[in-house]
Amino acid sequence: MNIKILTPEFVVFDGEVNSVLLPGKNGDFHIMKDHAAIVASLIGGKVRVFTNQIDEQYEKHFTKENEKDSVFSFTVKSGVIEFNNNKGIILAE
Repeated sequence: MNIKILTPEFVVFDGEVNSVLLPGKNGDFHIMKDHAAIVASLIGGKVRVFTNQIDEQYEKHFTKENEKDSVFSFTVKSGVIEFNNNKGIILAE
């Protein structure tokens, strides 16, 4: 599935991922391939991207969660996600 993470200043990430874990208003939620269409607001926290590799141009925005798993995180203050047909756009602050 494809995820784009955008802020007003720059593109944080654009690429293929296995799944993404997001900080929602009612708690963290995980979006995986073939997830139902969703629009949800995000609160402050970490957006965790589960992927084998992050392109070099996006690496500087992420922290690797641990060496064993391919989990990369990006801290957000707030935002919104729209996910449909295995494509998601996260607008974050």
